[in-house]
Amino acid sequence: MTAQPATTNARVGALNLGRTTATAARVLRQLRHDPRTIALLLLIPCLMLVLLRYVFDGSPHTFDNIGASLLGIFPLITMFLVTSIATLRERTSGTLERLLAMPLGKADLIAGYALAFGILAIIQSALATGLAVWFLGLDVTGSPWLLLLVALLDALLGTALGLFVSAFAASEFQAVQFMPAVIFPQLLLCGLFTPRSQMHPALEALSDVLPMSYAVDGMNEVLHHTDMTATFVRDILIVAGCALLVLTLGAATLRRRTA
Repeated sequence: MTAQPATTNARVGALNLGRTTATAARVLRQLRHDPRTIALLLLIPCLMLVLLRYVFDGSPHTFDNIGASLLGIFPLITMFLVTSIATLRERTSGTLERLLAMPLGKADLIAGYALAFGILAIIQSALATGLAVWFLGLDVTGSPWLLLLVALLDALLGTALGLFVSAFAASEFQAVQFMPAVIFPQLLLCGLFTPRSQMHPALEALSDVLPMSYAVDGMNEVLHHTDMTATFVRDILIVAGCALLVLTLGAATLRRRTA
């Protein structure tokens, strides 16, 4: 009698493609009925890039220098905001606990959310990259496809961070409050405003462990090099690894009812 629950728990805990895609489809159906969220995800990064381009209308070189970096930062920020709020809404409404009471593992749930928001991240990154390169005249030495790859990984990192911090907020307002704690320090230390090598040694050491620093470094590698460099490969692997690590931590924050 005791072997069957153990088998069931093992089956539920294992990642299952069917349960993962079903979760992703449910999240996408919910988002489809929320046009404001879709607009925030897809249009705001594009609008910010347009605004930035014409702020530096008299200095296109400045836009070239910082536009690539912000092409990765804007998707990260918007995905963080939307994912944290949307996931928190399901936590506070009891939806997550009801789902976990079903034959649905934590890995299935987190992977489903990541897949749903990852699809939106692909669309978002493609729109922003295409707009910046082909319509706003962002001059990059390397391939725009590499630029798109970094933007996509940054958006997925924002998704992972949003899923993770939603576990520590009790309201949507608190979820937004995590942005100064999680995003702003990375924004200041990522090398966007000044090279990291020129920072105070303590701050430079801190920036070395923040994933946004490698996102910006990866964008700069595409900006200045025609081919894929070893530094670029290191940067994207670190960003992808951080996203996977945070998703794993996010799964650990889920609790299944035992009653």
